[in-house]
Amino acid sequence: MKNLFLIIGAPGSGKTTDASIIAEKNDNIVHYSTGDMLREEVANGSELGLEIESYIAKGALVPLNIIVNTIVSAINNAPVANVLIDGYPRSTEQMIAFDKLVEKEDNIRLASVIEVRVSEQVAKDRILGRAADAKPGEERSDDSIEVFFDRMKIYTDPLAEIQAFYTEKNLLTVISGERTLEEVVEDMEAFVKSKI
Repeated sequence: MKNLFLIIGAPGSGKTTDASIIAEKNDNIVHYSTGDMLREEVANGSELGLEIESYIAKGALVPLNIIVNTIVSAINNAPVANVLIDGYPRSTEQMIAFDKLVEKEDNIRLASVIEVRVSEQVAKDRILGRAADAKPGEERSDDSIEVFFDRMKIYTDPLAEIQAFYTEKNLLTVISGERTLEEVVEDMEAFVKSKI
């Protein structure tokens, strides 16, 4: 049985960094970022990767079937029992499709949805800071002010519905992402361990 933790948060909330540090510190936890899973496919230069790239470059959502299948496959093939996935779900459609799929999967238990909460100002400062600090060749195509606002809107539009859905199932936990990295990681790690 796989214990699954979904980690959501605005662009720049630190969710990917938090989750990867927790996975590095614990042998029984693995972390996947939906962004990384999709970018890996893009890097492979496959037909699917080229299709994904066309969406990512615009800051648009990758189609549902591509994401859901990528995620379920990653969970089922995870080398350990506890899986952190960040950046999912990003829409109510993704949430509902995933919920239906997980209900059918005997091997996957959704343990919790963790929201790393930051203000839009903090998110923007971090994203634009990341773009300014990038070395040549390290720039991400999605780190620009225009794309930031597009991504922020994509994140915030369905957020209230996603929060309500998981709150009703008693699965949503909110962690403040506006503290030091160490504090956020410590909080999240303690919470994850309490659920496994």
